[in-house]
Amino acid sequence: MNRLATRLPLRVIPQCRPTTQFLRFSVAPSPSLAVRQTRNFTNSPALYKKKEKAGKKGSNSDVESSPAAATEDPFDLSTLNSGISTAISRLKDDLSKLRAGGRFNTATLEVLKVQLSKDSQDSVKLGDLAQVVPKGGRMVTILVAEEEHIKPVTSAIVSSNLSLTPQPDPHNALQLNIPIPPPTKESRDKNVQAAKQAFEKAASAVRDSRGAMHKRLQDMQKKKLARPDDVRKAHDHMEKATEKGQKDVKELFDAAKKSLEQA
Repeated sequence: MNRLATRLPLRVIPQCRPTTQFLRFSVAPSPSLAVRQTRNFTNSPALYKKKEKAGKKGSNSDVESSPAAATEDPFDLSTLNSGISTAISRLKDDLSKLRAGGRFNTATLEVLKVQLSKDSQDSVKLGDLAQVVPKGGRMVTILVAEEEHIKPVTSAIVSSNLSLTPQPDPHNALQLNIPIPPPTKESRDKNVQAAKQAFEKAASAVRDSRGAMHKRLQDMQKKKLARPDDVRKAHDHMEKATEKGQKDVKELFDAAKKSLEQA
């Protein structure tokens, strides 16, 4: 077989060169591929649609996270606590004006309105015109800045419901001496009644503050501005704060009543 191979001449098969037309045909993309490639590099309506959906979704998230849609804090009891504190402060002020322990409270004189002229309706506090000085438990001295104010100040004290009679000092024309009568059963009962009215007013103010807070929690639950569990817990905190406020008011009244009855 080797001998036959050596005898036969070798034929060289020429290689065919690819024509330009063949190259163009072999590398040309198919119509479907061309469309597919073109759509990959262009903005099609489908992409616009997806973009619009994403934009709408983003806008909704912005609305949900905006302050207007934010949930309120049901545990904010600042309004309730402020109302209770105001009621207690007013009760202390009202009770301090009552005569306790046989001593006269000079603040009751300082707040009296003094009309300086009969032709004018303008009035001034007595404390702005004179100095009220206690002299022991049975005497109060009033030092007036100007002599012309002696008569208006005297009239304001006599016309009040304090049952006091100022007397001119023989050694000082600008001084008035007011003797304080000892407390009687009638005066004690009157002061206790006044203290009770002040107590009832303070207790009512505490209830009003509680009612405003209760209405706020109901609105939050109705409008779904807070979770139901948080509203229930906040309601419990509200009741505890209200109970403490009523207890403080009652203790103030009891202490004042005891002092007034022993005067």
